[in-house]
Amino acid sequence: MKRVGKPVFFVVALLILLFTYTAIFGVYAQNGDNRTTYVKGAGDIRWGIDIRGGVEATFTPDTGKGATEDQLNAAKSTIELRLVNNNITDYEIYTDDHNDRIIVRFPWKSGEQNFDPETAIQELSATALLTFREGADYATTETGSDGQPVYKTPTGTTKDTIILQGDDVVSAQPQVYQNPDSGKTEYLVALEFSKEGSTKFAEATERLVGQTISVWMDDVMISAPNVKEAITDGKCTIEGNFTAAEASSLAAKISAGALPFKLTTTNFQTISPSLGSSSLDAMRWAGVIAFALVCLFMLLMFRLPGLIAVIALMGQVALSFAAVSGYFPFLNSFTMTLPGIAGIILSIGMGVDANIITATRIKEELWAGKTLDGAIQKGNANSFWAIFDGNITVIIVAVILMLVFGPTNLFSALFGSSTTGAIYSFGYTLLIGTIGNFIMGVTATRLMTKSISGFRFARSKWLYGGADK
Repeated sequence: MKRVGKPVFFVVALLILLFTYTAIFGVYAQNGDNRTTYVKGAGDIRWGIDIRGGVEATFTPDTGKGATEDQLNAAKSTIELRLVNNNITDYEIYTDDHNDRIIVRFPWKSGEQNFDPETAIQELSATALLTFREGADYATTETGSDGQPVYKTPTGTTKDTIILQGDDVVSAQPQVYQNPDSGKTEYLVALEFSKEGSTKFAEATERLVGQTISVWMDDVMISAPNVKEAITDGKCTIEGNFTAAEASSLAAKISAGALPFKLTTTNFQTISPSLGSSSLDAMRWAGVIAFALVCLFMLLMFRLPGLIAVIALMGQVALSFAAVSGYFPFLNSFTMTLPGIAGIILSIGMGVDANIITATRIKEELWAGKTLDGAIQKGNANSFWAIFDGNITVIIVAVILMLVFGPTNLFSALFGSSTTGAIYSFGYTLLIGTIGNFIMGVTATRLMTKSISGFRFARSKWLYGGADK
């Protein structure tokens, strides 16, 4: 067997334990009443409607006129995009063509204390209308929550000259750009316009070279780039020394503003959780007790490999929570529903099964007369493909569920809006948990087993399920 350095066990185990702690409890700094979040933990997870309840809101066009079916569907699609941009994947949205209404249900945000539905609707920002205007003249200035100035209320030419509206925007995406002059990495927002929008934008940029075209969300200016040259192909970029977060935020705001008309909220109410207000606490305790029993079983049945499996399972659970809470900068936070929890539990079961298969194979090789090193090598080799095949088939199923029931996927319309977020959540957590099984239950477990077997105190075959002598 190829040897693994003795310190590897302690390094891997320490990294897993540290990752588990930060993924569950997060990393925060408290300065008086202000709390700064460095790493999000399980407490930052946004729980679904079925677990924690949420808000129901009814929106109608603020035009005084009836809306067509196509307009309502366009507004519905935009609100759906806004929900996804706010990392809300557990939602229900319907259109009432006869009464010109759009009905939306979505869960409370994480850390909600007041449970005020009107405030929750403001977080969704569903009433904002996106416009591109000539110039950047404004009437008032306020200070935002981040301490930066917020320019409001267009005046003069800016108020009177609207170049584009939100429905002229096809897409807005953050992009990374390597500046050839400075060699530095810069972030920008890439825009693509519709055919009609491209024509209007080409005319405006030819006329306003060297001047400003500002971007507004209702009466709030969110960007004011200068026109460097005429843009006639319907594609442009907004530059402005953005950070990655600022570019993503601006792109999300522009994408979310593509409404065919402004919406007003005509009704809103609180939705009670279908499982009851105490269900979340009950599930937490059930999860802790179940995990403790699984750990006890692994320790009693498999001894040292059982201990290693427990450490790996902690890492797998932590990875599942981290992929939902927004722990990783490249993965947005995610709405956790009851089916999502089921996906985590199922993936943990697969992780336990993977460790049991490997430990059992090692035990069988020891009873067949192999040396400890030979038994570990043979046991790992004999168990790998059984684990690999099982995990790959589950990954395929999880990906199919996410494709079919994804929030922005065309197939989701065939199965009804009410099931979209729930089943997508199940597929997502199942996929992450299965990937975590490869990382923790296969790679980390085998590294730690090979490493610890190099210590004198861990050379007894009994510790791995073999005979006493």
